[in-house]
Amino acid sequence: MGHHHDHHHHSSNNIKVAFFLNFAFTILEIIGGLYVNSIAIISDAIHDLGDTISLGTSWYLEEISHKKSNKKFSFGYKRFSLLGALINSIILIIGSLYVITEAVGRILEPEHTDAKGMIFFAVIGVLVNGYAAWKLSGGKTMNEKVASWHLVEDVLGWVAVLVVAIILNFKDIHYLDPALSLLITIYILWNVIIRLKQTLFIFLQGVPEELDINEIESKILNIDFVNSIHHMHIWSLEGEHNVFTAHIKIDDNSNLNNFKKVKFDVKDILKEYKFEHYTVEVEFNDENCDLDDN
Repeated sequence: MGHHHDHHHHSSNNIKVAFFLNFAFTILEIIGGLYVNSIAIISDAIHDLGDTISLGTSWYLEEISHKKSNKKFSFGYKRFSLLGALINSIILIIGSLYVITEAVGRILEPEHTDAKGMIFFAVIGVLVNGYAAWKLSGGKTMNEKVASWHLVEDVLGWVAVLVVAIILNFKDIHYLDPALSLLITIYILWNVIIRLKQTLFIFLQGVPEELDINEIESKILNIDFVNSIHHMHIWSLEGEHNVFTAHIKIDDNSNLNNFKKVKFDVKDILKEYKFEHYTVEVEFNDENCDLDDN
C-alpha cells in the first residue's frame, strides 16, 4: 500500500506544481500579450488561463481521488480524478473556440506586433511550460495525462511563437501572428477532442484498450470443469485501475474440491492482468441465474 500512497502523493504534487507555474505565467502572459500587442500570446494566455483553472480543479479532485472507499463510494474516489480530466477538456475546448474567433478577426484586420517582446515571452514560455511538462511526464492517471499533454502542446506552441517572432523581427508580416495562433489552437483543439473521447469512453465504462476481453474469456473457458461464462464485464475506474466481474458455470457433477479449483484458476488468470477489483461467482450448470442472457 505504501507504493500506492507514494504514487498518489507524487501525482497530486506534480499537478500542484504545474498549477502554480501556470497561474504565475498566465498573469505574466496577459500583461505581456497586451503590451506587445500579440494575439498569439494573448490567445495562449487565455488557453493557459483555462489550463490553470482546470489544473486547479484537477489538483483538488486528484486529492479527493486518494480517499479510501466508504459506504457512500464503495469503489473509492478514483473516478474523481477522471472528472478532473473531463472538466479540463471542456474548458480547453471552450477557450480554443474563443481564440479561433479572435484570431480570424485579427487576420481580417491585421495589427502590428512587438517582435522583440514576443521573443522574450516565447523563451520564458518554453522554459516554464517545459519544466511543468517534465514534472508531469510519465503520469499514469488520465488526469495527469491530459494535463501533461496540454503542457507539451504549450511548449510546442511557444517554440512556434519564437520562430515567428524571429521572422517578424526581420520582416513585419502582420497576418503571421494571428495565423500562427489559429494553427496552434486548431492543433490543440484536435488533440483535446481525442483526449475527451478517451475520457468519455472510460466514463461510459468501455473495455480498456490494453485488455482483450475475448482472450480473457477464452482462457477462463479453457479451465477444467468450466462450461460457460456470462455476465462478464471489464471496465476502468479512471484509466489506470481496472475492474472485472463474471458468472461462471461449471459441471453439475463437480465436487467441492473442483469448485474451489475453478475459483483459484480463474483468479490466477485475472492476476496476470492486475485488476484493481474482481468479483467471480461460480455456479453449477443446472442453476438458474437471472443474469444469464445466453
